[in-house]
Amino acid sequence: MFQLLYSLTRAIEPFLVPICFVSAWGLVMLLGWSLFSAIASATTNAKRMHQIPCAYCVFFTNDPHLKCPVHPTRAMSEDAIDCVDYRN
Repeated sequence: MFQLLYSLTRAIEPFLVPICFVSAWGLVMLLGWSLFSAIASATTNAKRMHQIPCAYCVFFTNDPHLKCPVHPTRAMSEDAIDCVDYRN
């Protein structure tokens, strides 16, 4: 039994180094892609959030209970990006 296991280990030994090398670089590339993807997603989300005009509107109260008396459910959300009642 041990002789068979030893001979099997010796048979696959030349392939272990290339397999480990490719696997390690694959993990590094996967990590890099995940990092790039997360940064791109955060940048896109930040650009979208900076389009919300509520903070510069005359109706904005900055009160945590009622941020906007005109559209209280839409205030400071993505729905407020194209607000028809926005006043500068």
